[in-house]
Amino acid sequence: MPIKIFVILIMAKGWIRKTTKKFFIIVNAIIVLFFLIAALSPYVNPNQIWFHGLLALTTPYLILALILFTLFWLISKPIWSLMPIIALLIGWQQIAVVFAWTGNSIFTKRKAENHFRIVNWNVQSFNGLSKDALAKKLVRNEVASSILKTYPDVICLQEFNNAEAENNISLFRSTHQYYFFSKDHKRNDGTYQSGCIIFSKYPIIDSGRVVFPSEESLIYTDLLKGNDTIRVFTTHLQSFKFKKKDYADIEKIKDSDESSFSASLSIMRKMKAAYQKRGIQANLVRTALDRSPYPTVITGDFNDVPNSYTYFNIKGDKNDAFLQRSFGLGRTFISLAPTLRIDYILLDRQFEVKQFDMVDEALSDHIMLVADIRLKK
Repeated sequence: MPIKIFVILIMAKGWIRKTTKKFFIIVNAIIVLFFLIAALSPYVNPNQIWFHGLLALTTPYLILALILFTLFWLISKPIWSLMPIIALLIGWQQIAVVFAWTGNSIFTKRKAENHFRIVNWNVQSFNGLSKDALAKKLVRNEVASSILKTYPDVICLQEFNNAEAENNISLFRSTHQYYFFSKDHKRNDGTYQSGCIIFSKYPIIDSGRVVFPSEESLIYTDLLKGNDTIRVFTTHLQSFKFKKKDYADIEKIKDSDESSFSASLSIMRKMKAAYQKRGIQANLVRTALDRSPYPTVITGDFNDVPNSYTYFNIKGDKNDAFLQRSFGLGRTFISLAPTLRIDYILLDRQFEVKQFDMVDEALSDHIMLVADIRLKK
């Protein structure tokens, strides 16, 4: 009898081992499949197939899962490690834009000779993060102070507002006398405007605005720096327009709340609309960049991650200042997930990036980007 029990235990152990192995192989295969589909996101316009944009959000997590599976198989069954390794090699382009490897040296306030400093920041309509009424009144001055203490030559801001009661343009005019404001949203009486704005220490010899079919726009300024003319773009692409209720709904989904299904439908509808609009906007931005007669820099809040159609279409063969001179994931939006790098400074290959910094002053739900760049001779 003990021998039979021993045999049964041995057989059960073998069955459990085989079943466990099959389970991990199937899970690994599913992750590989999703990763390879997500790797196609840069080539699929979300205006046509919107869920590819959603898949792009999962890419960092899929990469992590594949790395963990690689380590697991190398320890347990090395031959199976080829499956995640091959997938990672196929999707190397995705890994290269998710994570910066070039190091993050100390940012110095003193600019190198012939370089100019550019700041990009979504200032969240100067609303700040504090719920205190008095603190909110001080935000506009604190935001301006945070920007100006980086000693920028060019400032690109999104969700910038200006009103008769609070003239936010005046906060920068003493140091940056030239500016161009998109005024995407405004009151008919002219007492309030909001949109994107570019401030510059260099003369603006031309400027323009590309209006998107829906809200927002792309603006540019041609800056005269010495004998060189540089075209600087900035834009704020379509957001998901999540409100407080939507963020609460996302928490319900995370907690598997009973009402999470209806919450999911509401969130998905907003995400679908945003992805489709951004697909159209990204094409318009790409056209404007291609038509530029000058070396170009584009900054902005793209509201999309580096693995997206939006990013790849706008970036083209441009360099990403973050990837050139930083290290890590580079999160720029402080809510929802630690992988949301949605704000960018992209520049033509005629430019050299000397240094790059990300400044979190806890004054906006976005992080300020600062880069020192130089036009190569």
